[in-house]
Amino acid sequence: MTEQLLIFGIVGLSTAAIYAVIGSGLVLTYTTTGVFNFAHGAAGMLSAFAYWQLSVGWGLPVPLALALVLLVLAPLFGLAVERFVLRPVQALGEAERLVMTVAMLAGLIAAARWIWDPNTPRPLETFFADRAPIHLGPATVTWHQATTMLVAVAVAVGLRVLLYRTRVGAEMRATVDDRALVGLTGADPRRAGRVAWVLGTQLAAVGGILIAPTVALDAAQLSLLIVSAYTAAIFGRLRSLPLTFLGAVVVGCLESYLTGFLPQNEYLPGLRLAAPALLLFLALLLFPQRRLHGGDRRARRVPEPTMRGTLVFAAVTVTFGIILATVLSPSELVTYGPMFSLGIVALSFVPLAGYAGQISLCQLSMAGIGALVWAHLGSEGQPWALVAAVAVAALVGALVAVPALRLSGVYLALGTAAFAVVLDRWIFTMPSFEVLGVNVAFFEQGSVEAVGPSLFGLTLDSEAELLVLAAVALAAASIGVAALRRGRFGRRLIALRDSEAAYATLGGNLLAARVAVFALAAGIAGLGGALYGMQQRAVTAEQFNFVAGLPLFLVAVIAGLGSVGAGLFTGVAFLGPAHGLSLLGPWAHNVLSLLPALAGLGLARSPDGIIGGFRQQWGPLGRDRVVLPLLFAALAGAWGLRLADVVGGWGLTLIVVVAALLLRMWAAAREAAKAAPATPEIPVEWWGLRRPWRSEDEEVLARGVAGG
Repeated sequence: MTEQLLIFGIVGLSTAAIYAVIGSGLVLTYTTTGVFNFAHGAAGMLSAFAYWQLSVGWGLPVPLALALVLLVLAPLFGLAVERFVLRPVQALGEAERLVMTVAMLAGLIAAARWIWDPNTPRPLETFFADRAPIHLGPATVTWHQATTMLVAVAVAVGLRVLLYRTRVGAEMRATVDDRALVGLTGADPRRAGRVAWVLGTQLAAVGGILIAPTVALDAAQLSLLIVSAYTAAIFGRLRSLPLTFLGAVVVGCLESYLTGFLPQNEYLPGLRLAAPALLLFLALLLFPQRRLHGGDRRARRVPEPTMRGTLVFAAVTVTFGIILATVLSPSELVTYGPMFSLGIVALSFVPLAGYAGQISLCQLSMAGIGALVWAHLGSEGQPWALVAAVAVAALVGALVAVPALRLSGVYLALGTAAFAVVLDRWIFTMPSFEVLGVNVAFFEQGSVEAVGPSLFGLTLDSEAELLVLAAVALAAASIGVAALRRGRFGRRLIALRDSEAAYATLGGNLLAARVAVFALAAGIAGLGGALYGMQQRAVTAEQFNFVAGLPLFLVAVIAGLGSVGAGLFTGVAFLGPAHGLSLLGPWAHNVLSLLPALAGLGLARSPDGIIGGFRQQWGPLGRDRVVLPLLFAALAGAWGLRLADVVGGWGLTLIVVVAALLLRMWAAAREAAKAAPATPEIPVEWWGLRRPWRSEDEEVLARGVAGG
């Protein structure tokens, strides 16, 4: 037993050394710049791929490959991120900065999968693999493990010297306390920020290169290894490097001992993979969290939708669904059909993040719960199973909200991300089991089938019928969310978003409000997940994992989390370009994967979302009682031509787009003409001066004199 403890302890310490290196870079970046970098692990992943490309793919010597990655590529990447990605949003709120790093995470994973085919294995040899290992009693230490631990010690010493023995380190520590005051003393907080990003990226690169030989070189897997480094950073409360190293030791040894001593049965293998995320969640709950740097909120007005406008929007949504159901081919229905069900999942972000300001990264996981409940309980299309799917998802959302009551901002985002990873790696992979005689089943370690519902004696099972059903459900959910915003509870959620402390001081119940909004959002996501399962016929756990949910979150943020139309916009934007880009070739799929991340990186240009701009541009058309019916007539005519096979899908799209643009311009011109002030009457004594003299003016003057 003692020998096994020693053996697994050494393995755990070598892993802990990597987590310590990565976690120290995360803490260094956060404490200096106030930005919690969700893409920190992705930077390490990209560095590992670059090192493989240089050393294995192109055959460069290992020392040269290491020098190029650590001394050239990683610093340049850090500088580019600081200058072009995060500096433009430095003055914005915490949520906007968080979204930018989430966009980087999704974008770097998509870029790595594009550049390096994920289906091709890329093994990396450990360092000093040709040397005999070191024997410490019954334990064996490879030179790679020894090198890893020595690097961690060197990093700790180097950071201590930098922070406490150099001017740049003094500037970095001062920036932690008060960024504005540092500038008044003659120091340069921007230089401190640049140094922090360069060092943070280099440390992520070191960690990625050290861990890559021991795991599969996979973009998503390497990026999510940062969860363990997140846990180490939380041990240090995002501030203390020594405590971060201690947290890394706890996480590394826990993973190693779980590997060696976890009982062998079919329910626990995923626990070892989920252990870092579980430990992160527990650390967030148990450790006192200091106020986040840069955690100030920028209160933004959340527009209150009119019921007339909401009903018109709902009618447009249903009409759009009916048109798609009648004009799309069966294969196109499979491609575009889920836009409404995924739109419902995206709509769940509006009350939760848009109204209440609660950042959640597990909404697609909630959709997965809804899909599971429908698949198992609605195997014969029973309508009550759809209600059960919403209720179970809402219950899980409420359960997540209770322990997360003391979390906010980045901490809440980390907690919900950890919950999603636990579901991905453990819960969704478990086989079925019984609790008090009730059978509990998940994805059965594969896929589960889902059928359409039976409503009012009708079985909705075709792609077209399910598309219309999803459109109706999205319209109804949009009306409900708009009514929520207009009601008393919606105003309470806005107050909660603006200031939780003030909300509680004025008598608001934080627990009740959070539980209610989390349950509501999870229920909406569960409805979307159930409908998505119906449309897909069979669903797997991978369709609802944490990484898959990031692009959906980004598109919803781009749309505008305060807008009811974010659901429909997200569904259309998420799936709409798929068919058009697919015509360009197989490579277009990679471009499509990058689009949400690239759009998210442009958040600084429109932090409130782009739906508000659309509303301003198209508002005159919606208010014009003459032009709007003409648009409906053009739409009906184009629809008729498509049904008669006179035009194809692209022809229908072209007619509708051209007609809409022309009619919008006409409506805008009509509104501008109505709003233009009338020409003021010029006094008679100024005729010929302020306006040209007219031939009839002499006659007018003569009549005036005669009449006088």
